[in-house]
Amino acid sequence: MPKPHPWILRDRSFNWGDRTYVMGVLNITPDSFSDGGRFNSLETGLAQAQELVKAGVDMLDIGGQSTRPGAQSVPVEAELRRVVPVIEAIRHSADAALQTAVISVDTTRAEVARAAVRAGADLVNDISGGTFDRGMLSTVADLGVPIVLMHIRGTPATMQNQTNYEDLLGEIISALKRQINTAIAAGVNANRIIVDPGIGFGKSYPQNLEILRRIPDLQALGCPILIGPSRKSFIGWLLAQPDPTQRVWGTAAACCAAIAGGADILRIHDGREMVEVSRVADAVWRPQRSPAAMES
Repeated sequence: MPKPHPWILRDRSFNWGDRTYVMGVLNITPDSFSDGGRFNSLETGLAQAQELVKAGVDMLDIGGQSTRPGAQSVPVEAELRRVVPVIEAIRHSADAALQTAVISVDTTRAEVARAAVRAGADLVNDISGGTFDRGMLSTVADLGVPIVLMHIRGTPATMQNQTNYEDLLGEIISALKRQINTAIAAGVNANRIIVDPGIGFGKSYPQNLEILRRIPDLQALGCPILIGPSRKSFIGWLLAQPDPTQRVWGTAAACCAAIAGGADILRIHDGREMVEVSRVADAVWRPQRSPAAMES
């Protein structure tokens, strides 16, 4: 299977397969599962964005709508008020590294995607794979930005009641393939699509582990692969750890498994720790790009 086509976003190249790229989560919400309320203001959000960029993440993923299990939808106006000012503040920051950071907007709404890209976002991360808002895919095509298509069953409010699969990976791949084709038909560039199997979204704890074991199966889709295991409840289940902020080591293990399986992007909360995990894991599983290889 040939490597997906490289991307240029802002001033940086994303050469898929050469190394693992790290996406730092910035939830501008009062109710996200692991950090709800911590960054729910312009000041705290901007400070966390700066910390993530300083830690070495390759992109920021900014969201104003919680997608934790059981979460209810918020009005679009509230989502816009949370997300757009933070993106604008990043773009007007005096910190050059922050100002030029690659920004993803985590939304399922075309209106929010359009406003975020106008404010300075570079790509869209849609947990519904473009299915919640019928205008999303045509909007992304019109904006000319990349999109992450994630697999989910139901909505965040109902998804954990829909974990009955006969062929877990087969059904995930089939659904993602259908959404890729729908996106292309809507005008999205086929080389600007990322796929995400949706760990924690309509999957049981053992099913999340199966996805991590079978990441190579997703390469048949021909797109970069994003994996988001960070602080998820299946890690808490394995470790008997109810506090998501105390799941850093479990997240590190899941990230290593994802890298070993060929993941291209990791979506994480703990910037410095997972950047270091990625660098070491890349040196093991992608030795042609390790520091030792480049110095020899």
